[in-house]
Amino acid sequence: MDSSKLVERVQELTDVELAILLSLIADQHCIIKTEEASSASLEEEIQLIASNVFGLSHTVLHCSNSTTLEDFSDGILVDAAPDYGLDEKEVEDGPDSVQGSPRRKRPRSRGIANIVIITGLPMANDQVQVQALELLRTRRIFTHTSVHTAPKMFVLVILNSSADPRLVHHLNDQIFISHYHDPEDGFANLEQGSEWVEDDRASLSSVVRRSAVQGPTSLGRPSLFAEAEIRHLAVLGHNVTVSAEAKSYLQNIVTFLRMHRAVGGGVSPRATQHFDRLVKCLAPLHGLEFVTPSLVSLAARKIYPHRIAISSPENERSMQYGSDLAAIALILEGVRPEDVVEDVLEQVEVPL
Repeated sequence: MDSSKLVERVQELTDVELAILLSLIADQHCIIKTEEASSASLEEEIQLIASNVFGLSHTVLHCSNSTTLEDFSDGILVDAAPDYGLDEKEVEDGPDSVQGSPRRKRPRSRGIANIVIITGLPMANDQVQVQALELLRTRRIFTHTSVHTAPKMFVLVILNSSADPRLVHHLNDQIFISHYHDPEDGFANLEQGSEWVEDDRASLSSVVRRSAVQGPTSLGRPSLFAEAEIRHLAVLGHNVTVSAEAKSYLQNIVTFLRMHRAVGGGVSPRATQHFDRLVKCLAPLHGLEFVTPSLVSLAARKIYPHRIAISSPENERSMQYGSDLAAIALILEGVRPEDVVEDVLEQVEVPL
């Protein structure tokens, strides 16, 4: 497989496409945020990415505080998910059938979609969020009638608005990366799909709601990335070399984050594992066989913003030594996790 041509195609991807590709390569899951007014457009964009870019099945689950465990289990399933190798071969109606008797098709089976898009998950109750956590950990979901196993290519995309609250702690820590999509950056697949639909006098919803199977896309073209190519990128990432200097830089960032006065938690061992994995996954996407400091800093910006919890003034560590509460409250006012990450990246010395 020609890796150079693969890298050229990667360089043409949008930010959202790249976030989902990284999740597929790492076999992990992601949070994508945008402004509340653009959530519906981003939802449709991700559906088009699933079918047109990766040729994978997808489904959308809208959660709220009234979502039940049954709603969640049923909402992530689609008919005849591609990784299950099911066909629609006609079978005999029964053992006593004779030639010429009526024949019926085998009932469609259901399976977990390759890409599950969930909106409003932070608004769901803790039981539903714990169910999502179990799905990520075990790659299985239980219904009243059967157990469904996730396909080999499986990504949970949690779509949040910038105003949504945080997920429960353990689920939040299980998510690989987070990404904020600025609405001003546009929705490339949605805009392209709108032009195609307009030309053919069709309904946009009939395109973006279709659950595509691997192969031809909803626009009738081959998908941009085949499963074999994604797995090839995963192998390249696994073989990436991390020098002692790059590893030390990564560990220094983790240490500085843990010691930052504004951090009240979130810099967990799992986050460090994800940090290490992401820097390796990023290298082949840039045509590299080794990790550079710029890749480490880029990975930090994707791993930690959704994890870091800003400390309250009362719990800021210098309060133990007699700091003034009002002064600490003023220092921490308006500080965001993204600000903490940028502050640490400025403090940590970059290896030459």
